Amino acid sequence: MEQINLSHQQNNDWALFLPAVSSFFISGLGKQREGEKYFPDERVPVGFNGDVECLNFLNSSKGLYTYKWGLYSAGHANLDTTVDDHAESIIRKREQGTFMLGDSGGFQILKCQWPADWKDPNCPRALEKRKAVLKWMDTYMDYGMCLDIPSQSLTTYHIKDKKTGKSAHGISTIEEAIAATHINNEYFIKNRNGNCKFLNVMQGRNHKQSDDWYQEMKKYCDQNIYPDNHFNGWAFGGQNKIDLHLMLKRLVHIIYDGLLIPGKHDLLHCLGTSIMEYAVVFTDIQKAIRKYHNPNFTITFDCASPFYGAAKGLAYFNTNIEHNKKWSYSMEKTAENKNYATDNRKFSDAVLAEGIHSVFNDSPITDRMMLKDLCYRGEGFINNQGKETKTSWDTLSYTLLQAHNVYQHITAVQEANRQYEKGVIPKMILNTSTSDCKTFGKIVDEVFSQKDRKSSLDVIDYYSNFWLQMQSGSQGISGKRTINAMTAVDELMEFEEIDDENISALKEEDEFWLKSKKKEVLISTSDKFLEFEKNQGQNTVLSKEDQFWNKSKDKEVLTSTFNGLFE
Repeated sequence: MEQINLSHQQNNDWALFLPAVSSFFISGLGKQREGEKYFPDERVPVGFNGDVECLNFLNSSKGLYTYKWGLYSAGHANLDTTVDDHAESIIRKREQGTFMLGDSGGFQILKCQWPADWKDPNCPRALEKRKAVLKWMDTYMDYGMCLDIPSQSLTTYHIKDKKTGKSAHGISTIEEAIAATHINNEYFIKNRNGNCKFLNVMQGRNHKQSDDWYQEMKKYCDQNIYPDNHFNGWAFGGQNKIDLHLMLKRLVHIIYDGLLIPGKHDLLHCLGTSIMEYAVVFTDIQKAIRKYHNPNFTITFDCASPFYGAAKGLAYFNTNIEHNKKWSYSMEKTAENKNYATDNRKFSDAVLAEGIHSVFNDSPITDRMMLKDLCYRGEGFINNQGKETKTSWDTLSYTLLQAHNVYQHITAVQEANRQYEKGVIPKMILNTSTSDCKTFGKIVDEVFSQKDRKSSLDVIDYYSNFWLQMQSGSQGISGKRTINAMTAVDELMEFEEIDDENISALKEEDEFWLKSKKKEVLISTSDKFLEFEKNQGQNTVLSKEDQFWNKSKDKEVLTSTFNGLFE
């Protein structure tokens, strides 16, 4: 199979997917390319001609497939720019012409991995991390996100810092999250050197919080306030990234506030968005804004599913793109058996013959692999600690599967856009809510073709029922829940999003769910809540939720079981 250049297959009209690169994936490859024998010669698959650099999709000359865009997080990186870290070579020494967006590490604050009192402008630990993130961004990234404090941080306020015994981040309210983000933004504005362009991150877990956040933070993109060092675009997190009603309203306000100026604010990034339908949703929005407001405007979006999936032993094996159906990437457990350690069959042929997969789409990686290349460790294989390994996989096994998954995810997103252009429309965005039956693309075009703010907002509100059918899976609050029970209950109950930014928190979920008592409690209390929500009606002002939530036992059970899952 010849090299496949996925960069060339990316149509400029489409929103741009950025693989959220794993530090695990780049570490071994980086050490190998810097001369370390991290992977012994005998371990490298024969089909790779002795060089694992072919797994590096940022390398246009050696990669089995190439793709020049990606996202890498400061939360995973070595922030010390004074040392030559071989494990970071893939990112730090990537070739000219590639594009890397830096995530700032707000997720690490949320997960209490960067303990500090972030709302205190004089906290030494917060200042040290703030300085390190900015220097790293300015040194290695093309674009970067400001160091925002995610609105979800409120859900982890109770976690204590082992050193101080206090909250690991000090953020207990949305107001404190806003105040702490102001501190970080002001530091970035005053101390950036201009090498990296920065995005103003929008947070908020419902419409009101999101509106308040925008009003507080929009000034950082205002060239009248910061003529020489304003932020250069936008990033949507929290509810902003998956609630289409809110997203469109936010973009209208940004445009009419003069904060989407060509050459000044050309990029919008949507954080951790893995839902396939959103690939074409973002494309339609991008096209409309380019047509009427900013010809340079680009929407990017990322997810880490290819990497986290591989960490769980899951392989992308198929893609589902059919008209009026749910679109999806298909992942399932792949081959893992010590008996395959000497199996010379081509990987895809073997997994089909063994019934491991009923269908399997090859990638340039698996096309050159034998089954034994993934299941390398056979019976009696002794590790460096002198013990027999429990699994047939080693570090390179996971790296191979990650490279395969990334290829499949990129091509799925590109194919979704191709099929959409041919009239294949996912069920999620087929308009059955209004008599005119306009397509999503035409509705979005109508929104942004208006000549003033109010007219654009009126169009958005006219199609309110249409936005309600938009479902984002497990990411935040979407569909009818944006205006009924879930939104109001947000004031009473803290839910943590399950998305690509925090799926690592679920690595021990099997252990949790095996505790049947907790599972039964969670199901029963969730069912009670969902039944209550259903009975309210989508446009009913919630007058009875207090009766439900005043049953303190139900609330305590739901709180404790959700906390048990997400801690």
